[in-house]
Amino acid sequence: MTDSVLAVIDADTAVIEFSVWGEWDRALSTQARTVLDKCLAEHPTGMIIDLHQLDDPHAVSSLLWLTACVQGAAMEPPVAVAVCVSAGAPLARRLRRLGARDWLVLYATVSQARDALAGRHPLPDRMHLALPAAPAAAVLARSLINDACRNWDMPQLCQRARLVISELVVNAAEHAGTDIEVIVSKRGSGAAAALHLAVYDGDPILPQIRDPVPGLLGPSLVDRGLGLRIVGAAASAWGALPARGGKLVWAIVRARPEEH
Repeated sequence: MTDSVLAVIDADTAVIEFSVWGEWDRALSTQARTVLDKCLAEHPTGMIIDLHQLDDPHAVSSLLWLTACVQGAAMEPPVAVAVCVSAGAPLARRLRRLGARDWLVLYATVSQARDALAGRHPLPDRMHLALPAAPAAAVLARSLINDACRNWDMPQLCQRARLVISELVVNAAEHAGTDIEVIVSKRGSGAAAALHLAVYDGDPILPQIRDPVPGLLGPSLVDRGLGLRIVGAAASAWGALPARGGKLVWAIVRARPEEH
């Protein structure tokens, strides 16, 4: 999240709503590209790009929105991208001239886009678990990973996914202290199949990796935030996004060459 760009994920639909506002210039372009890349890396089920508050009279930003749509369509499974912009705006006219209809549909309102994505893009296979902020939460989350890997025939990912989900759930229990939701989804198929792990909690503060604290016996490995280093080493990608009522921390675990 930045001063002029906001991305919020819906815990129920896994759709990200991306909003950008203000005058389109080089700084805002950099912010928007950075946040868009993070959103697509999360591999949501869909993305709504709200441009109603964007001041772009010359439609300079149009290629960025088209690129996001193309990237989403190329993912496995595809990420549906809906762009919301006033029909008479220069940006809408340029998107239509560039052939945007081949890649996306323009919507007049965010509510229309929500309805369209909910109706046309069902969530992938997933397992859900509601947990308290208690020491046993990580144990139950690891059991969910066991079930997912067994049901989806992905045993090669089980050990790393168990490690990742443990760290994410322990972090949520210790730092947020709220109820926790864990969602495990299968993404892709065959050798490219991956596990998408999502942990929601009620604390809006996003996690940060912290440097080890020097000590007499060397750097401390128990300081807060260091568990995310384990997540970074075990997962193919990870990140965090604001969510309504809290935040989502996600990770994707893919097979490595030695695991095939």
